[in-house]
Amino acid sequence: MQTQQRHPRYSEYTIKWASLDWETREALALRQRVFCDEQSLFENDDRDIADQNAQLLVALGGHGGWHEQVVGTVRIHEEAPGIWYGSRLAVDRLFRTQGYLGATLIKLAVSSAHARGCCCFMARVQAQNEVLFKRLNWNRVGEEVVRGLPHVIMQADLSHYPPCSTPYSGFVLRGRNRKNVNEIAPQLLTLPTPPADCAGTEVK
Repeated sequence: MQTQQRHPRYSEYTIKWASLDWETREALALRQRVFCDEQSLFENDDRDIADQNAQLLVALGGHGGWHEQVVGTVRIHEEAPGIWYGSRLAVDRLFRTQGYLGATLIKLAVSSAHARGCCCFMARVQAQNEVLFKRLNWNRVGEEVVRGLPHVIMQADLSHYPPCSTPYSGFVLRGRNRKNVNEIAPQLLTLPTPPADCAGTEVK
């Protein structure tokens, strides 16, 4: 019987602009797995002319601020003054059960462009993903066929995306199904309980 593959149980996910070489390499490799291997939209490589000026965003899985793996990505670029586009949104199939990674990548994509003078943010969205974008305050403005698949042209409502001027820090999310303390550091279970006024406070 085939064993079902599971993703690592990361305690947190950081959504940020890519800034390191390994982040870029893993983001491009993830795009290839999703758009070439899974969806067969491209044969060997999904990169195009937009990548020359695009900014990559990544979702990084890790523990305690240590980033271990790129589990999601998207790119943004300015097509004309004030007109920005988002594209190549991809989440590793083993992490799609997290639910919020794609939505948070979209949030940072639009908010970081907004901080850089964006007055109109657009995307060509595969038709099956239209519902997600509508929930995130996007509106349908047209439709077209891209590489044989129906797509919806959508525009973000910028009033729901306040400018983010710190995209290299981005957003940090708590992981679902995080490891228990005894999985990460079992020796902590033997420590005495601290006084009430010294108890740690979790920042949400």
